[in-house]
Amino acid sequence: MTAIQMIDEGRDGYRAGACNIGPAEIRRRRATGIVGLVATGALGLGLVAIGAPSSTRLLVALPATVAAFGFLQARSRFCVGFALAGVRNFGPLGAVSRVDDAAAHRADLIAAMKLGAASLAIGMAVGVAFTLIPG
Repeated sequence: MTAIQMIDEGRDGYRAGACNIGPAEIRRRRATGIVGLVATGALGLGLVAIGAPSSTRLLVALPATVAAFGFLQARSRFCVGFALAGVRNFGPLGAVSRVDDAAAHRADLIAAMKLGAASLAIGMAVGVAFTLIPG
């Protein structure tokens, strides 16, 4: 089996701009969210514990963005990276299928931009919140 398989649009659960991953990929995105959340907590608590300047505590935005990115992708069943690459996956990990329809790919790209912006906004909000903790 090749990494890219050609299958009909919609036959596997794909919905342009709304759903481009199945259960295995969703689990992977959720795991990324958990790792990002743990890293956010560890970094944030560590920086507060050592009395790091508030501007340094803004670094917490990086893992918080990763956490948001993972959780939002899992919740929405939509992978930004797959949208950018023009693929989808509803089978085992690594078995992607090409999105051939140009309108569907455009819808995926728009959804990817929205999800990326939301993740960044959440990450920045968490980072700013850590700068406001007295220390």
